Amino acid sequence: MTRRPSLPGASELFRLTSSAPEPTAAPGEAPAAPRRGTGRQKHSTKITVYVSDEELLALEHARLALRGEHGLAVDRGRVVREAIAIVLDDLEGHGGDSLLVRRLRER
Repeated sequence: MTRRPSLPGASELFRLTSSAPEPTAAPGEAPAAPRRGTGRQKHSTKITVYVSDEELLALEHARLALRGEHGLAVDRGRVVREAIAIVLDDLEGHGGDSLLVRRLRER
């Protein structure tokens, strides 16, 4: 009898953990459910975003506030993905009046 533990196979380790995203509504139709940032899962695509020291510090402060004041233990990537989902929903719902468009026009 062997004392080696039974480990999961690669197919179990790298299986999909969420279903495909729902398509958004066509113009003139009822809006789709709000986007959600993906949680803690294996992501298949990576981007690199450069931020200033101040932006990184603000992001870290937000992460710590979420943990300390709201009991949400999330990493910086999760915060960024949620923020992206919120901004994209606002853009889709408000177009030229969205916060993103207004802020980009300021610069």
